[in-house]
Amino acid sequence: MNTVLVKEPGRLEISHASVPEIGPHQALVKTEVAAICNSTDSKLINGTFPGMEDSFPFSLGHENVGTVVDTGRKVKNFKVGDRAVGGLVLEFAEKEILAGWGGFSEYVIVNDYPALIEEGAQYRDDCKEVYEIQCRVDDDISPRDAVMLCTWREVLGAFKDFHLQPGDDVLIYGAGPVGLSFVKLGRLFGLGWIGIVDRNADKRAKAISLGADNAFDRNDPELDCFVAGIGKLDAVIDAVGSPELIDTNLPFLRKGGAICVYGVYSKGGQVSFSPAKMDFNANIF
Repeated sequence: MNTVLVKEPGRLEISHASVPEIGPHQALVKTEVAAICNSTDSKLINGTFPGMEDSFPFSLGHENVGTVVDTGRKVKNFKVGDRAVGGLVLEFAEKEILAGWGGFSEYVIVNDYPALIEEGAQYRDDCKEVYEIQCRVDDDISPRDAVMLCTWREVLGAFKDFHLQPGDDVLIYGAGPVGLSFVKLGRLFGLGWIGIVDRNADKRAKAISLGADNAFDRNDPELDCFVAGIGKLDAVIDAVGSPELIDTNLPFLRKGGAICVYGVYSKGGQVSFSPAKMDFNANIF
């Protein structure tokens, strides 16, 4: 099968690898659509993703959807012909190929997580998040739409991790798929005022159409004054992975408010902030 291989920092190629073998609780999926996770994948490719700086060559990708072509003998929740989301290849027969999740492969594996739990299997939280998203997709959802379920699942989990509550006033940095998902889910879940910051005018307009109350350019001189008029915010969400946002947004937070870091910071990057800028008892997630 074909897989997208990062040979060295900044160098990609399509390479050959063996079709992965499935276990009793796994299904083999032929990929239909794969999506780039801009922040994570770019850092992986450039060799700055934490823990993967020297892990070359590796197979890239962690957002995809495809069709089940085979199932293990203990699989209960997938059948051949189903559409499944979130498949990965975490181990290749070719030992020289490491896994950067391996989702940009012609064939990937999904785990029947409910069946595993039913049999008493237990996993670390990071494994649980990987396996939970691997599920069957209804037939009336197109592959292009289905692949977005990877992002929605992660953003949905972030609402819990960041302790966001109905009525919270939030400011979101970044109007890419993640930031826009925060807007849409935030409106559905009853957040209060939702503001978004992005350099791209079309993305700002899209955020407004999805339910944001206001959208700002990152260099807009009115941003500080406008947020001050709203009052102290419950949360500022970094959906782009820029460490400097922590320091610049501390003055916006109420007591007990939170800087919520969703974006991935590069390995070796410096995170600093000025405690004098914030009220007492602010949080950084």
